[in-house]
Formats: sequence, structure tokens, C-alpha cells
Amino acid sequence: MDETPRSAPLFLGTHQPRLDDKGRLFLPAKFRDDLADGLVITRGQERCLYVFPDPEFTRLYEQMRQAPVTSKAARDYQRVFLSGASNEKPDKQGRVTVPPHLREYAGLTRDCVVIGAGARLEVWDAAAWTSYLADREGAFSDLSEEVLPGLI
Repeated sequence: MDETPRSAPLFLGTHQPRLDDKGRLFLPAKFRDDLADGLVITRGQERCLYVFPDPEFTRLYEQMRQAPVTSKAARDYQRVFLSGASNEKPDKQGRVTVPPHLREYAGLTRDCVVIGAGARLEVWDAAAWTSYLADREGAFSDLSEEVLPGLI
């Protein structure tokens, strides 16, 4: 039996699912296998939600634990990030419930955008994503060298 650790999934693309009346979101089909065993939804930055497969969230948490408890910035970040987190498991139709406090935090309405952001998904309200993208897209080419020197 091969015990090689599986690398983290690579989430890519933009999808436009809707929230149903019970606050459930259909996960894009291409991501369902990587999230089928469980996921964590939590507050993201810029008022979106982050969705991590359980193993990736555990890895991230282990990194957070390395921060000194004496660091106020680390404590503040961990409090906001972890206090909003919710363990979820998709149902057989690939739906996941987004808890009310997280829907409120991200301002989610019926129309959502789910983007692949590497090791995580981000869930945005459709209008907020459109606004964010319009605001940031123009600076995208200017920032690439500063943010990721020598990459491209």
C-alpha cells in the first residue's frame, strides 16, 4: 500500500453557484472530490470566506501554533480566524451549509462567486467580487514583480 502523502489540491477557476433558501451552497463539481471528506469555512480577508479541505486547514493551524502566544498580532489574527471557523461536510448533492454568521460576515446574497485560490477556495458575494476585481485588476500587472520577484 502506497503511503506517500498526498499533496494539497490545487483549486483554480471562477464559478458562480447560488445559495439556496437554507444557506447551502453547491460546491463546484470539479472541487467536490477534494472536499468530500470534510472542510473548514472561516472568515477570509477582504470580507470573503476561505474554504479549506480538512488536511490543509490542519496544516495551516499547525503553522499558526508556532507563533508565540506573547505576540499580540498573532493572538488577534488567530482569534478572528479561528473563532469564525466551522467544520462542514458536503451532502450527497455536493452542497455545504454556510453558517449564518459567516454569510453575514461576507455579505452573501443568493448570487455567489467561488474562486480557486490555490490551496483554498474563496466565496464572495457576486457584487463584492465584481467590485473587488474591477478595483484590483488594473494594478495586477504592476504588482507582479513586487509581490513575486523573478516569477514571470
